[in-house]
Amino acid sequence: MYDNIKLANSNYKRRLINLNTKLTELLNIKYPIIQGAMAWISESNLVSAVANAGATGVIACGGRSLEWIKTEIRRTKELTDKPFGVNIMLMDQNKDAIVDAVCKEKVNFVTLGAGNPLPYFEKFHKAGIKTIPVVPNTKLAKRVEEAGADAVIIEGMEAGGHIGKLTTMALMTNVIPQISIPVIPAGGIVDGRGIAAAIVMGAQGVQMESRFLLADECTLHPEAKQKIIEAKDTDSVVTGYSRGHGVRGLRNTFTDKYLELEIQGASQESLNKLAVGTNRLAAIDGDTENGLVQVGQSLNPLNEINPAKAIVQDLIKEAELVLNRVKF
Repeated sequence: MYDNIKLANSNYKRRLINLNTKLTELLNIKYPIIQGAMAWISESNLVSAVANAGATGVIACGGRSLEWIKTEIRRTKELTDKPFGVNIMLMDQNKDAIVDAVCKEKVNFVTLGAGNPLPYFEKFHKAGIKTIPVVPNTKLAKRVEEAGADAVIIEGMEAGGHIGKLTTMALMTNVIPQISIPVIPAGGIVDGRGIAAAIVMGAQGVQMESRFLLADECTLHPEAKQKIIEAKDTDSVVTGYSRGHGVRGLRNTFTDKYLELEIQGASQESLNKLAVGTNRLAAIDGDTENGLVQVGQSLNPLNEINPAKAIVQDLIKEAELVLNRVKF
């Protein structure tokens, strides 16, 4: 990927780019990249591989049992001595038990979404765990900062899976100047150019999910990986957006049927019934027509499967080349 970035001229002298940021200092990692949590996919193999590559990974707890979560945390610790995190979906019924378990296991940080993270900050901090909520706007970014969050993730609607209403560019423009803790944009960032753009905008790092779907170590079904590789930039669709809870993925038989019913005004109950289990159906079972391949909008660069280490190295090399072209 980075070989496609051309320097301005052959006499250009490359400067040393320092990608140490407040985020790398906060999490004690080499590169300012977080592999975001992806349901059914983000587990010990992928998380440890990304961490060993110098970035950091996040175990996805959504929909998982308490025993599975504890097992994956412990297995990740066996596979890496590098920092890693856990994502907690605050809408899960067993969220309090998960919080207690994560504090006991003492992971390095948590990302928090789908609910109010404020009541949990004190408990995590007492356990020595950094807190990084995921927020969709400036108001909530200010709120979690004032409450003691260590950093904040702003996720744009270009992301795969459940999305908000603002783009990543708009979020960076609105949020970064008003927040003093590290701001980490996510959504549509799949290459080193995106990392460089975020850094120039004032971000302290990025969260990436879709790029790591094509890691060797990612357990996403091979059929789903191939579907992503074959996808064009126009193959990204959002279901449920008119109902206030959009989900982004690749267009297929399921999305066509869902969107047709959504436009026709079908009840939310019937739409929920149609959608239930479709993420797992694609990610685990490999049914890419009746399941939903959740992936972000930046599809064209996602064209080959590589080890996580090679992915991270390519991302950093490309980011450095792009930043070398910026006249600070």
